[in-house]
Amino acid sequence: MEQGDGLEVSRRGMLVAGAAVVAVSAAPGAEGQPAVTPPAPVTMPVTLQVNGRRITRDVDTRTTLLDLLREGLHLTGTKKGCDHGQCGACTVLVDGKRINSCLSLALMHDGDAVTTIEGLGRPGDLHPMQAAFVRHDGYQCGYCTPGQICSAVAVLGEIKAGVPSHVTADLTARPAASNDEMRERMSGNICRCGAYSNILEAMGDVAGGKA
Repeated sequence: MEQGDGLEVSRRGMLVAGAAVVAVSAAPGAEGQPAVTPPAPVTMPVTLQVNGRRITRDVDTRTTLLDLLREGLHLTGTKKGCDHGQCGACTVLVDGKRINSCLSLALMHDGDAVTTIEGLGRPGDLHPMQAAFVRHDGYQCGYCTPGQICSAVAVLGEIKAGVPSHVTADLTARPAASNDEMRERMSGNICRCGAYSNILEAMGDVAGGKA
């Protein structure tokens, strides 16, 4: 745009100049002002039953359950994928129900029982779903596998409890562990390697009592 003295100022130039002014004014000690000390994080105690073990921690009120598990308790089997609840890699079981732990604050689960992939089974004593995933090659890179397995366990629990899904034709009848039901219920768990058919076979084995 043209100024009265003939100086041409672009919109981009104005934005850059404005950003520079903000940066200088916000710098510690700028213009002789004292540096601003950020407030200390607010912490609160939370008690969880994690994989059968009672733990109590003081956590920043902004801490997600995922970050508490990984950073606070070093249970790194639960993965951080998208961190937006879109991939399912962070799936854990809370009181037997699956949740995306990246979307849930740790403080929301005070008193809850949390089961991660480490709590389902261990080498030499695998959970039937873990064993079925191994048998059917239900993984490739393995990054999404902990969330896939936790979700698969919960899915069969939902079907057994009679919880309907979007593809359940008769809402008054108990759903069956059909391929359509399992595909629909597992749709929130993304496998970029594409091991979906093998995952479905593993779940079918467990649902049929073959695992």
